[in-house]
Amino acid sequence: MTLGKRALILIFPVVLAGYLLAAISVHVTQSRSIRALEHAKLSQRLEHAAAVFQNEIGRSKGFLNALLNSNSLRQYISETDKNYRANALGVRLQESVKSLSDDPMGYVSLAILTSDLQSEYYFENSWDPFAEIDDAQLNLSRRLIREEKLADWTYLSDAGQKARIVYSYFLDPVTFTRPLPSKKSGALLIQVAIQPDRFLDMQGTLKQEYGADVVLQPWPLAVTDDLSASVHLGPSLYATLTVSSEHFDRLMAQQKLLLALGAVAMSLFSIWLIIVLIRRFITDPIATLDANVMAVMVGAHDEIRNMAEKGEIGRLTENIRELHRQSEQSLKLVQRSSWTDTLTGISNRGHFNAVAAGIVREAIVSGEKCSLLFIDIDNFKFVNDKHGHEIGDELLKTLATRIAENVEAITERRGQKPAILARLSGDEFAVLVRSRPGDGTVREVSAAILALFEDGFEVSGKSYPVTASIGAAICPDDATNLAELISNADAAMYQAKTSGKNRSSRFSRALHDKRTRLRQIQDELRSLDPDEQFHLVYMPIVDTDGRVTGCEALLRWYSPVLGNVTPDEFVPIAESSGLFTKIDWWVINQAMSDCAQLKALFGPDTILAINISSAELHSKAIADYFSDCLNRHGLQPQSIEIELTETFAVKFSDQLRRNIDELRQKGFRLSIDDFGAGYTSVQQIIEYTADTIKLDRALVSNLTASQSLPVLRALIALCHAKDVAVVGEGVDTPEKLAMLTAAGCDLFQGYLISKPLPIEDLGIWALTRTARYGNEKDDRKNQQAIA
Repeated sequence: MTLGKRALILIFPVVLAGYLLAAISVHVTQSRSIRALEHAKLSQRLEHAAAVFQNEIGRSKGFLNALLNSNSLRQYISETDKNYRANALGVRLQESVKSLSDDPMGYVSLAILTSDLQSEYYFENSWDPFAEIDDAQLNLSRRLIREEKLADWTYLSDAGQKARIVYSYFLDPVTFTRPLPSKKSGALLIQVAIQPDRFLDMQGTLKQEYGADVVLQPWPLAVTDDLSASVHLGPSLYATLTVSSEHFDRLMAQQKLLLALGAVAMSLFSIWLIIVLIRRFITDPIATLDANVMAVMVGAHDEIRNMAEKGEIGRLTENIRELHRQSEQSLKLVQRSSWTDTLTGISNRGHFNAVAAGIVREAIVSGEKCSLLFIDIDNFKFVNDKHGHEIGDELLKTLATRIAENVEAITERRGQKPAILARLSGDEFAVLVRSRPGDGTVREVSAAILALFEDGFEVSGKSYPVTASIGAAICPDDATNLAELISNADAAMYQAKTSGKNRSSRFSRALHDKRTRLRQIQDELRSLDPDEQFHLVYMPIVDTDGRVTGCEALLRWYSPVLGNVTPDEFVPIAESSGLFTKIDWWVINQAMSDCAQLKALFGPDTILAINISSAELHSKAIADYFSDCLNRHGLQPQSIEIELTETFAVKFSDQLRRNIDELRQKGFRLSIDDFGAGYTSVQQIIEYTADTIKLDRALVSNLTASQSLPVLRALIALCHAKDVAVVGEGVDTPEKLAMLTAAGCDLFQGYLISKPLPIEDLGIWALTRTARYGNEKDDRKNQQAIA
């Protein structure tokens, strides 16, 4: 009997008994903790379900708010012609409802009911084109009409009916706001219903996992000794799950089995370790073997020599020889894996950079060409977030395999060198093709890749809504080094993405020039001296009598390098790169320094309007800087009107609110500029305090072109009801001026009155206008005297 066998017979029972006793102790002491852990896990799962449920409620409310803010619902309710409303506006409202859900087949319904439960409109996005509002929702509507609530949500899950969250809102059809409780009988009941698919899926998952239904009831769970939990979903609505004792017993049985197997495994490992140590440090042959191993380690030998020993020593020698061989193989695998993407198995960015750089250099030296395709997966984040990272990983692996197969088939058929395929990051891939100029390889490879996404991308029998945007750059036509080649292909990819996605785009000189100009504008903004390159022009604002009441300061930039740069070009770049503070502060100081001249031209009551970047409004120092400039130039705050774009309300943060309140407290006037340009809501007129509202030129043009005098008059009347003056922008024709005047507009601004002028030219314009208006007044007096 060998020493190893004797040691095994002596040690194994002792070690095994010790681990088994330890396992039993762990089982006894940890059973209560495991039960508490299971209870916490159950509670956490239910809390997650409740969070998902609350998210679904928020989604239904968001859908309702989106509809309430949409023109389609407003036009449908306001339209008196029933046939036109049912046919044209009904279809438009139907499209608005469909657009609310990311899933084209996701259940969303919209119902418009009168106080006597007459259905003014009903549509649901489902397989049933003739669907009507069901009894459950009608009963809910009947109850809401009797109650005093003006908005409420309800979860309907009656037997035989689809489970859904119904968000209800009473709407005054005249003011399009919530009605007074006393006027509820004349209001419309708007209901948006969605099917909480994620919550229902979680219900099914919990039932499958715990073998028990999630019960929805109007009271919480009573305290019991069972494994159960209850979570609050909403008013008088709780989700309760009670797990049978068999579930916990199964868990404990699994724990017993794992502890037993762990005890046996640890026993075997401990015994093996002891035997190895005995052989290593006690027996003499081990010393010889150790010397052989050491010789290999120091490089004296390439491999461990066979000692021709029998028994344990011989087997140990062979095992160590095999271990050495496997270590060498593992080292090679590590070296190879450092160049391989762990998820897809293709080259990673490091390997691609190393190989591709050599190919690019070789192509330049030999006069050949190579092409880089930069591939980005469109909507991948949506699929990854909605379906989980496992699906996302599987999609990337499948895509890498299919791209590799298609590219390899094309290059082999054309007799070309193998292409280099790599995953650069996330959902970005690169293909470097070594092809002859004009042979069509790049077009064929691009078409083959795009063809993979026709009708979605199929993974494991299911199609996912992803596409690809591909940018192509050719070396040396578009770049002479790898970094520039990748950058240009990436730019071409973004060009494909902004052109509609699911397409390829070749890097062009125009695209290069556009990127170069944007970079130059940013560089010039960083280094320019505003006093040397910026100047202000002023656009007069007149009242109904033609008297100039104010001027708006507008920024112009002439760069010695770039020439004239329009605000549409440099303002977004300045805001995105954090350079607008310098620009805004220069405009504020320069405009206030010109204010005295403006007052000399048009009178002491002239108002100076200054536009402020929406990014700058969040700065804590803006109010103090306005005050400093005011004192520096000896002006009164009532002479300055700060123009805020109407989009400022979309991100109305606490800091922005404090800044606006502080500016008003200091006496500055405030106006909402470009009202009607994008995010306009009547709520802005009601909620946000302003002295002036400037109607956007596009809104003015649309309303005057369509002869919508009642609409324009109503909008201006609403502003006047809030004691807010109204300025009509874009007045460039006498017809617009006449219609705005008829609608009650207070002030006017546009090219019919004057284009933006430097302050020197503004003085000439003022003199010319004064002379013209003086002659007109004299003519009117003469006509009156004759009469």
